[in-house]
Amino acid sequence: MKTAALVLLSLSLSAGAAMAQDASGDIQTGEALFQSYCAGCHGVEAKGEGPLAPLLAVPVADLTGLAARNGGEFPLIRVVELIDGRQLLQGHGGPMPVFGPMLGGGAAVLDGPDGSVVQTRGDVVRIAEYLSALQGR
Repeated sequence: MKTAALVLLSLSLSAGAAMAQDASGDIQTGEALFQSYCAGCHGVEAKGEGPLAPLLAVPVADLTGLAARNGGEFPLIRVVELIDGRQLLQGHGGPMPVFGPMLGGGAAVLDGPDGSVVQTRGDVVRIAEYLSALQGR
C-alpha cells in the first residue's frame, strides 16, 4: 500500500485570484518556499548542508534520502506533519521550527495511510511535493 496519496488539494484563494496552479507550478512554488523557509538548515539542494547546519547540536537531515530511509516510499504525511508542526523534531537542542502557521496557500486535504483525513496548508503540501521530487538525487 502506498503511503498517503494526495486525494484533494483545495485552495482557498484570496479575492481576485481564481486560478489553481498545475503540478509543475506547485513543484516550482514548493521549491521557492523550501529555499525561503528550509534551505538555511537543509541547504539549497536539501542535503543537510545549509549555512546554519554547523550551528546546530544535531546533524541536519539529508532530505533527498527520505524515501530510501522509508523502504523506498516517500513519507508524505510524516513530512507534512513535521513541516506544519503536528510532529515535533529535535533540532538545535529544541524542536525544529514550526512553519505551518507561517505558510499559506489555502487549505489542503490529504488521505492518510490509515484512511484518515489530514488537513494542512497548501504551501506545506507544495514543500512536501517538492521534497518528493528530489528523492534519489
